[in-house]
Amino acid sequence: MNTNKETSRQPLPSITGGVGGGSMTQEIIIAGFGGQGVLSMGKILAYSALMEGKEVSWMPAYGPEQRGGTANVTVIVSDERISSPIVSTFDTAIILNQPSLEKFESKIKPGGTLIYDGYGISIPPSRTDINIHEINAMDVAAEMGNPKGFNMIVLGSLLGLHPVVQVENVLKALRKTLPARHHDLIPANEEALRRGIQLTAAQ
Repeated sequence: MNTNKETSRQPLPSITGGVGGGSMTQEIIIAGFGGQGVLSMGKILAYSALMEGKEVSWMPAYGPEQRGGTANVTVIVSDERISSPIVSTFDTAIILNQPSLEKFESKIKPGGTLIYDGYGISIPPSRTDINIHEINAMDVAAEMGNPKGFNMIVLGSLLGLHPVVQVENVLKALRKTLPARHHDLIPANEEALRRGIQLTAAQ
């Protein structure tokens, strides 16, 4: 049986607001091994936000870190102009392996959110001032018979907690980012996305 553990719950982060407090900004880091769809998750999220008329920054990691087998991407989604795509702390971190947890756990803002798949983590996160959500995306992907749907399950888990974009725009982004020959995979990706939303929506 798949269980999704919520190891800590703190007040949700103050989603950064501008003048009047009515605006929204989410600074998100997605990090894991190359091959887990980290960069494509960030790209789909960014395209989805663009389709909603939001301001977006998408900054993947290149260089020695990526050659070492890990990858990360920073995505900023905002209702206002983004002053800089480079940030040192994050509202939300999606972590898919131990090296990334060790690097980025300390960079989550107090009251922020950490989502991690337990499959790649040997020493779980320990902070008590953030909201920590363990998901079983790898197990769910295997249950569905769709191992390639792993990254969409993970992306859905983000939207279950912080619906920064609408599902229909994620599907539009998939059509834009996937080659036409792979558009037959979109229904399976939609199912994986919705399963991911279910993993965290009730937490």
